[in-house]
Amino acid sequence: MEGRFPDRVLPYLLLLPSIAIIVVFLIVPAVEALRLSLFEVAPFSGRARFVGLDNFRELLTSEVYRASLGVSLVFALGIVTLGLTASLAIAVLASQPLPGAGLCRTALLWPYALSPAVAGTIWALMFDPATGPATVAIRAVTGLSPNWMMDGGYALGVVVVAGAWKMLGFNIVFFLAGLQAVPRELKEAAQVDGAGTGRVFWRITFPILSPVTFFLLVMNSLYAFFEVFGLIDVMTQGGPGGATDILVYRLYEDAFIAARWGIASAQSILLFVMVGVLTLVQFRFAGRLVFYG
Repeated sequence: MEGRFPDRVLPYLLLLPSIAIIVVFLIVPAVEALRLSLFEVAPFSGRARFVGLDNFRELLTSEVYRASLGVSLVFALGIVTLGLTASLAIAVLASQPLPGAGLCRTALLWPYALSPAVAGTIWALMFDPATGPATVAIRAVTGLSPNWMMDGGYALGVVVVAGAWKMLGFNIVFFLAGLQAVPRELKEAAQVDGAGTGRVFWRITFPILSPVTFFLLVMNSLYAFFEVFGLIDVMTQGGPGGATDILVYRLYEDAFIAARWGIASAQSILLFVMVGVLTLVQFRFAGRLVFYG
């Protein structure tokens, strides 16, 4: 090992670009957000007045902010539940040795390659209240003409489906990899012992997939809280009536529309802490169910 790096400075020089990127784009903005959260900043003059924890107190007592938190939790729960369930079902079907299976697997990846803005545009057009194909199909089957631009509950359901669809390709890739790692001998032995297809899946395949499922649970939760701004902005802009006003969009509204930078910075700190706690809870409780044998 001796002599591999004759210049002791070389390893640090190689690490310097990565460290610089982390410092400039992660640590410095985080410190600045923490600093601004303690101030009330005038939108035009830029003058800051120290207010301590008043921004946090205002948020925690705000009905609008608490409503946004509730919407965010429902939205995240919907995306995680729908996304993982649909992805696993599709991955199981796509893993079957059928003609053209490889082409189908490739096609399943393309939703993840789309930007959130493009995905939002596609779903907004599909559910257009007048001419959207999905609206026309619902009208033909049920006789109803739901308008997601006016109905808050329906709008939240539509953006949950759109958000889950956006992550479909990402989830399917990992589930397919996990399914290919399940030993065929175990499934064949269980079938010889008389176990049916469903019992084999829940007793053998699904426990072996638990590390993948847990990883996707965490990643989809982070996605639901942080990466759906473009989707919401294109489709609903937080409406109707705040029904889809999730935390990250509320932060944008306060920062760039209302120009309340102190409040917005406090929101970013609270959002980071809440998601961090949620992730720790997932590792603490859901992590116990993961089977690594």
